Amino acid sequence: MKIICVGKIKEKFFRDAIEEYVKRISKYTKLEIVEIPDESDFNLKKERDKILSKIKDSDYVITLEIEGNSLDSLEFARKIDNNFNSNKNLTFVIGSSYGLDDLVKQRSNYRLSFSKFTFPHQMFRVMLLEQIYRAYKINNNENYHK
Repeated sequence: MKIICVGKIKEKFFRDAIEEYVKRISKYTKLEIVEIPDESDFNLKKERDKILSKIKDSDYVITLEIEGNSLDSLEFARKIDNNFNSNKNLTFVIGSSYGLDDLVKQRSNYRLSFSKFTFPHQMFRVMLLEQIYRAYKINNNENYHK
């Protein structure tokens, strides 16, 4: 599993939370977080090229988009489980605060929205990791979900 994200995490409390969830998830799967540097000129095409260079043809790509589909935690857990049963590498893409270039959206196999709200990217990375962890707990019939 891979998470491609634009931007670095500056705040220590977010880095600590990310580290904790990465550690928890490591019990279930190998997780790689790939950070793409922010473009100082807010150039989505440069970000696009960097993002697409990190995606393999065989990856099942889930882009995080405000316009995407909403799932509850059980549906999200099933989506993760179904993709791993298909032996596909699951790759999540979190764009910059300016969104994602259309070519990245076109490469996406599934567009996911957590909410119509806008979240800080640092916080959103923690939220995604928490939901991935929750999905593994659900899929393994372990306590945590409720």
